[in-house]
Amino acid sequence: MPQHPPKKILILSVSAGAGHLRAAQAIEAYAGHDGADGTGPLATARHIDVMDFVTPAFRKLYTDFYIKLVNKAPALWGYLYHATHDAPKDSSMQRVRRAIERLNTRALMAQIAAFAPDAIVCTHFLPAELLSRALRDHQLDCPVWVQVTDFDLHRMWVLDHMQGYFAATDEVAFRMRHEGIAFERIHVTGIPIMPAFAQAPKRMQCAQAFGLDPQRKTILLMGGGAGLGSLDTIAAGLLLLEGDFQLIVLAGKNAAALAKLTALAAQYPGRLLAQGFTSEVERLMACADLVITKPGGLTTSECLALGLPMIVNSPIPGQEERNADFLLEQGVALKALDGASLEYRVRHLLDHPEQLQAMRERALALGRPRAALEVLAKVLATVPQAQA
Repeated sequence: MPQHPPKKILILSVSAGAGHLRAAQAIEAYAGHDGADGTGPLATARHIDVMDFVTPAFRKLYTDFYIKLVNKAPALWGYLYHATHDAPKDSSMQRVRRAIERLNTRALMAQIAAFAPDAIVCTHFLPAELLSRALRDHQLDCPVWVQVTDFDLHRMWVLDHMQGYFAATDEVAFRMRHEGIAFERIHVTGIPIMPAFAQAPKRMQCAQAFGLDPQRKTILLMGGGAGLGSLDTIAAGLLLLEGDFQLIVLAGKNAAALAKLTALAAQYPGRLLAQGFTSEVERLMACADLVITKPGGLTTSECLALGLPMIVNSPIPGQEERNADFLLEQGVALKALDGASLEYRVRHLLDHPEQLQAMRERALALGRPRAALEVLAKVLATVPQAQA
């Protein structure tokens, strides 16, 4: 009996922060898994970072400038976040932004045509907006889906001609309906994370592999993929606290922060593990009892999947602030606005293990470790079967 060729799924993201890319990579990873019938991969998937197909100036604006802005001028970023959310679609600011995007992304459309996908999933609003216009102008004839990657909805994600939307929570879905998206186009799946987070790594094995004591309380401090924040200063303050705990700090791609943390680790032998960018985040999380992190949608979804209580540290105004609000309301996180409040909250949770356990149980209940698989399944179910 002939087998049908795998459906072709294109996933588009933007490397403005690591979260959009990681969501796309998670969907791509699940596409490579064998289906339930054992006939081969669920789909042929390709992930494209839109920033690989724009001019250097446009890439610098969308990626380097974004990182500098949220790290050095978070209040300005917060203003821009709210201003663009509130601006009418036909405002001069929005028209200028769309014109710049059109001029700088023509190469991307050629790549899409060459791959000839059966469906497209966008994990950032930029490619979704470009494809909305292509669909309107009949330059594209495959369905386009949108995966929102935060526990909030910014209006730049709300576009015409989309096949459907994937939301992190019921509240985000409600906000989508409030913005005029039809009920039947909205699916509450959670935020896509890698398959490794659905396999619950064993703490004992992971701790031993990293030279950690699996019996000691362990705190994981994260600065995101770019290693934002004064991680060495925060770590130094935590290590002065009383209590028998060990500290893991992830510096991401921030080489300067990693160098400072490595020097600090030498002053506290056996208490501080400094790590740069790693593909084994889930194994390090498996060693931890508490995570201190910026409240990005992807990182916090990973924590929820593994049942990790959080202290969200200095959320930037905008999407991180909204993410933090959700986590606090759900009882899975506390918020620290400065070093003193962070140290107080760490000390409080270490002294009240019953609260830490309650937060852990609530996080496990909220986690959606197979969100990416749910997204992929929904997309594939609506694509007509290709002929063998």
